[in-house]
Amino acid sequence: MLKHAHAGGTIDHPRSYELLSSVAFLGRRREIFTRIGALSGARPGDRVLDVGCGTGYLSRILSPLIGPTGQVTGVDPSPQMIGYAMERAPGNCSYVVGEGQALDLPDASFDIVVSSLAVHHMPVDARGEAVREMARVLRPGGRLLIVEFRPPTGRLGDLVARFCARHGVVHRPEELLDELIPQAGFDIDARGTLPPLLYYVRAVLKPE
Repeated sequence: MLKHAHAGGTIDHPRSYELLSSVAFLGRRREIFTRIGALSGARPGDRVLDVGCGTGYLSRILSPLIGPTGQVTGVDPSPQMIGYAMERAPGNCSYVVGEGQALDLPDASFDIVVSSLAVHHMPVDARGEAVREMARVLRPGGRLLIVEFRPPTGRLGDLVARFCARHGVVHRPEELLDELIPQAGFDIDARGTLPPLLYYVRAVLKPE
């Protein structure tokens, strides 16, 4: 069940979510998430945190990029999603129940933090704290990649925007991410779109 996003919410039906995602990405989900994995810059031996990991789909894409010496940790507030991810976890992926705005993880313990289609599900007043938590758990010089939903343009975009507004979903992700990420201590080094419906920001944590 997806609760109202202004108050924060979780998606608690992983199989339905997987089916919906396959449809939403028009059969290109693996292709698009493979590009997200490449954008993260993940390399053998990296420690990667996936915030709002859901069913673990992106984590499993990242798994071969970091190899057996690397580790992906997925965090999601939904026990159902974490259970689904754990059932399918490669040997270098692990998952825990938790919220992005209150990560129970040590400082400077990751090389990369990724988050895909998760920030808009967080309470509005907790989104800044979530990005600051991503900064806290990254080592200095560590890399951040956040990917968010970008509605289509034109008449269809207007319809989607109205739907998003009713459900508390950010419909201009650049306005959210381009402000929150620098405020948390990052330098943005790339931003762009991933057709058909995604926008990303990649950044590097400034040394203290």
